[in-house]
Amino acid sequence: MTRHTVHIRPDEATVARDAAAALVQRIRDRQGAGGHVHIVVTGGGVGTMVLAALVTADIDWSAIDLWWGDERFLPEGHPDRNATAAQAALLDQVPIPAAHVHAMPADSGQGADQAARDYADELASASTNGVAPDFEVLLLGVGPEGHVASIFPHSPAAVAAVPVVAVHDSPKPPPTRVSLTFPTLRGAREVWLVASGEAKADAIAAAVSANTNPVDVPAAGAVGRVETVVWLDEAAASALIV
Repeated sequence: MTRHTVHIRPDEATVARDAAAALVQRIRDRQGAGGHVHIVVTGGGVGTMVLAALVTADIDWSAIDLWWGDERFLPEGHPDRNATAAQAALLDQVPIPAAHVHAMPADSGQGADQAARDYADELASASTNGVAPDFEVLLLGVGPEGHVASIFPHSPAAVAAVPVVAVHDSPKPPPTRVSLTFPTLRGAREVWLVASGEAKADAIAAAVSANTNPVDVPAAGAVGRVETVVWLDEAAASALIV
């Protein structure tokens, strides 16, 4: 059964630095054992800071595949796309093979539903179980209302059974997105939630509670097969009972 491990740091910058250092160690341990590592990355402020902190990491980028938990369905290169931020923060500065970077499809006229199906096919093609790779770590930000990826409270995505879903009515702009769903998120060995700021405090407290319905607070449903790790600054942790 999964368990939560909570790390509290003084500020957002320290959260990003320490989460990145822990991720680097995890990657190095796996690669040291001869393994290829699949990691799911996230956007947002602290998520992008984690990526930026990986630039100087001493890891074998040829033995890493990067995936995304969700994406804003916008044209290629749009500044609001998570992949665009990741490109500037990390990918342009490290020798990762282009074939190992699995950005979600951009809006090129095919529609978000087809983009979701295409990404599901890409996940399946890199898997041994026909669904998704064995993600070592899956990073997620948390919204003030508890959303993760683009799974918002009481949305169709919160009850979707397919691996990847199109989101057409996101309450946070832009309204159209593509997102992994709970069955895919929960397939990761470890899920790491990263959050900062007092606005996230109530959602974080609900997420780590065993009594929270994930339809109400999706962060509560984002759990790893083995462990769920929560990286917080003091403000985001302020509603926790410790």
